Formats: sequence, C-alpha cells, structure tokens
Amino acid sequence: MMTELTYLTLTLLLALVQVMLPAAARTVEFGSKWNAGARDTTPEARKPLTGRLERAQANLYETLPLFIGAVLIAHVAGAHGVLTAWGTALYFWARVVYVPLYALGVPYVRSLVWLVSLAGLVMVIAALFV
Repeated sequence: MMTELTYLTLTLLLALVQVMLPAAARTVEFGSKWNAGARDTTPEARKPLTGRLERAQANLYETLPLFIGAVLIAHVAGAHGVLTAWGTALYFWARVVYVPLYALGVPYVRSLVWLVSLAGLVMVIAALFV
C-alpha cells in the first residue's frame, strides 16, 4: 500500500479512537445505565475532559472529509510524490498530537499543531496542481 493510503488508513483508525474517547468519558461521567439507555436527553458534560474530547473529535471531523477526498483524488490521478507523502504524514501526526494537547487544555501550541495538520492537507491538495 502506498504511503498516502497508509496514512489515510491510520487517520481513519485515529477517527475511531476519537469516537471512543469521548464516549468512554461520557460513560464514566454519566454511568453505564445512561450509556445503555435511549439517551433521549443527553446532559451537558460537566467534566472539562469530556467536553474537550468531544470538541477534539468535532475538530477532526471538520477536515477529515477534505483529507479523505484529497488523498483519494491524488491516488486516482497518480499525483502522488513528495508533497503527498509529506502532507499525509504531517496531517496524521499533527492530528495524533492534537488530541492530548486538546484534552489537557494546552493553548497556543494546540493551535500551532492544528496549523501543521492544515499545512499537510494543503500540501496534498497542492500536489494535484503541480
């Protein structure tokens, strides 16, 4: 499998982890009875960690469709090379680092890491025009 598709696969695994993290935090906060129930009313998270994990997940989902599309278009178009390899690596590793930074409430550095992931995405898109 090409480097870019490997990083796409790893990013999808990261997305699954980011589904489970806030779900687990909510279960710890509200109990397994709430988790097993219909959840007709979902209470607002009281613990900062739960909210941060939910927001980190939402943040990933803002750019994930763009990343998936860019990687797949580059693959189909045969536009893979240094830009796409570095871009996918930057996107993935920045997203990995972003989760604990957000969970711990680290300001500024978290935003810089997000910019690195965005730069990786832009690199993959730019490769389509080179």
